[in-house]
Amino acid sequence: MNTALLQRLQAPGPKRILSCDGGGIRGLMSVEILAKLEADLRQQLGKPDLVLADFFDFAAGTSTGAIIAACVSAGMSTAQMRRFYVDSGAQMFDKASLLKRLRYSYNSEPLAQLLRRELNRALGHADDAPPATLGDPGLQCLLLMVMRNHSTDSPWFVSNHPLAKYNDPARPDSNLQLPLWQLVRASTAAPTYFPPEVVVFGEGTAREYEFVFVDGGITGYNNPAFLSFEMATAAPYRLGWATGPEQLLIVSVGTGKVPLDRRQDEADDLHLLAHAQTLPLALMNAATEGWDLACRTLGACRHGAEIDRETGAMLQLPGGAPSSSAPKLFTYVRHDPLLTREGLDGLGLRDVHPAKVQQLDSVAHIADIQRVGQAYAAQQLRLEQLAPFVRG
Repeated sequence: MNTALLQRLQAPGPKRILSCDGGGIRGLMSVEILAKLEADLRQQLGKPDLVLADFFDFAAGTSTGAIIAACVSAGMSTAQMRRFYVDSGAQMFDKASLLKRLRYSYNSEPLAQLLRRELNRALGHADDAPPATLGDPGLQCLLLMVMRNHSTDSPWFVSNHPLAKYNDPARPDSNLQLPLWQLVRASTAAPTYFPPEVVVFGEGTAREYEFVFVDGGITGYNNPAFLSFEMATAAPYRLGWATGPEQLLIVSVGTGKVPLDRRQDEADDLHLLAHAQTLPLALMNAATEGWDLACRTLGACRHGAEIDRETGAMLQLPGGAPSSSAPKLFTYVRHDPLLTREGLDGLGLRDVHPAKVQQLDSVAHIADIQRVGQAYAAQQLRLEQLAPFVRG
């Protein structure tokens, strides 16, 4: 059992949650935003070696957000995360063979090898050592990854919480025994992009069985911010953290907002193929914004862009008017760049074409994706948004 983690989770005092959306290679935008946060925390707290796992007690992620959350929990710096995305982006999206491309676009093997190697290194294991597991004692904060169990047609929320029901070490199929890289890979198995991930439970025992997993982004939890709040407070998850704007902080980081503009479509254009091409992203966008709105309703939102023209930003600043009639259960901060022409112009990036930074697999434009995250962080991220959870 990871006793150090359990002690941290059960310690009294305020708790801090980091939530990371899915979004393919655009996860590099999230990394650049988090790099600014890490640098500011180092300066404010006088800790030049601080990493995000020192500040956040809980890291949740879906798809590419699961990669970031796992890296955070493993104690990696944002410089290490950046290097992983920049140096390995082309390998992560390695084109599959022509025959396989009829079923999916990218080869899973390079991503699997990269995840296993980098997570093993971060957790102090040799490259040729057995893969680190979900129960690895080197994981420094609570880790939650969202994936979809295709075999049971259900969303799966897998964490390393030592007291979680399916993490009981007495179980032959305890989740804590599963390879960490494989669970991250399962969360990133975007349909049509990557093949599904087959995970074996209770391997080598009389109860051995397997499930097929695909990307967590198609579960409705591409934005896992509110899910992380539920896990932190709902009795079945056995955390029971205190609530209140001074007791619980949720920092939610997106991979860029890409609204679908279909105003030129006619009714006759809405055929089966058109729906197949647009519905997945439309549903992901709706779910992402829906959970964002839920967090702004129940949380005191200190920063976030306008959700839509009716709700606005629903900010509740200290001493300001209430944003809802519900009691505020946590402090909430949302960072998510707008990837339209207007949004990029507002960041001073008039030379960046929106289409080049909107795609999930835009590895040819990694430099522009980085610039978006850096420009957004410089303009929008301030430690004051995290008060009273940051003190010098």
